[in-house]
Amino acid sequence: MGGSEIKAGDCMPEMPEVENIVRGIRPFIETKKITDIEIIKSDIVKYPSVEQYVQRIKNSRINAVKRRGKYIILELDNGIAAVIHLRMTGKLLYTRQNQPIDKYACVIFTLEDKNKLVYADVRRLGTLDAVTNRELPRLKGLYSLGAEPLTADFSVDYLQKVLQKSKSRIKSFLLNQKNVAGLGNIYVDEALFLSRINPLRTAGSLSIAEIKALHEAVNQVIGAGIKDGGTTFRDYRNGLGGKGTHQDHLYVYSRKGEPCRVCGAPIEKTVVSGRGTYYCPCCQRPNSEEEK
Repeated sequence: MGGSEIKAGDCMPEMPEVENIVRGIRPFIETKKITDIEIIKSDIVKYPSVEQYVQRIKNSRINAVKRRGKYIILELDNGIAAVIHLRMTGKLLYTRQNQPIDKYACVIFTLEDKNKLVYADVRRLGTLDAVTNRELPRLKGLYSLGAEPLTADFSVDYLQKVLQKSKSRIKSFLLNQKNVAGLGNIYVDEALFLSRINPLRTAGSLSIAEIKALHEAVNQVIGAGIKDGGTTFRDYRNGLGGKGTHQDHLYVYSRKGEPCRVCGAPIEKTVVSGRGTYYCPCCQRPNSEEEK
């Protein structure tokens, strides 16, 4: 793999990685009471204050562990939602009482069985919030999410409706969480390759046949990423500390100069909206002046 091509911001956890974290920790923490919280790095807690955050969560029980887009949501029995966004390098790890704590631990939740849920983040870019239902609009990124892949809301009709209004590049459009929730750099590049769409195309220029192909490709790459346990290049670990394997099955992402798995042409790299973008110049040919 062309790992040297990857920058830290290019491969933050996306929907498949976050889904695997949730699936991994759910059996161990759901129904458990949080008996203590240790805030090691207070800048991770964004709302409310650190003191109020602890008050809202301590001695509450975790009713459900859910995911929306790239957000992890712990629904508590007191009506509070503990919302965790990993950003680029955050990790949420279930840690048994006899296991060492991650050296980059920022917040440690102790459960009633003495095991722990640890939020660790080497760059401290992630965020932790504790909100009521009425306060949910404060979390604009979560509140404004679009439909997400593998759900009934993410239909061809939905995708066509939001695409036809857009004048942005298709790569930028798909990265915008208000349009499609959960997608990031890796899976956007992969979906565009599978649907044979050049990343520089204008979103509103896609034909209905291309929209259908893109819809199918998005669901396909997200499903494959979940099945493979996510994509691990550097920081990503699932909730039990394991790595994903999807990096071994990528078509274009991080493969600059390597032969296309379909046609054999060298994979190329460009930049779209400040993000490294990988594509096959033959399989994803531009088809109008706007992409040249």
